[in-house]
Amino acid sequence: MTTRFIGCLHFGHKWMAAHRGFNDTFDHDETLIEVWNSHVNKRDLIYVLGDITMETNLFYGHLDRLKGNKIFVLGNHDLPKHVPELMQYGQTCAGMIDYKGYAITHCPIHPQEVQYYKANIHAHVHENSIDDPRYINVDAKLRNFIPLS
Repeated sequence: MTTRFIGCLHFGHKWMAAHRGFNDTFDHDETLIEVWNSHVNKRDLIYVLGDITMETNLFYGHLDRLKGNKIFVLGNHDLPKHVPELMQYGQTCAGMIDYKGYAITHCPIHPQEVQYYKANIHAHVHENSIDDPRYINVDAKLRNFIPLS
């Protein structure tokens, strides 16, 4: 079993699919699922760091097609009213998790807070714009849709 991290899947999100160079959301979503499943074992533990979709539950079914046991950290585009349905596809759901001394979040935490952790594994920032080794960005596109181990 390997523990992995990825965020900002944005299933079904037209603008994000285009921004990531895809013709449509179908191609985007299918590529993400194919790449994920080619690198993840069914026993792996995957922390999904928010923005699973874009404020809709219509694409949660894609989560069933992804290998691994999933833990969700909510992002700014994940609606609290969808959590009960989201929980059908994962083990638990949180706003922030302390994992072996790492702060696991969707948005990067404040620099005054990151000092209490080994690092902050986050998503949200769709570009590598934080020039600080204490921040590890696992945005799906930046990781070529491969959950980081």
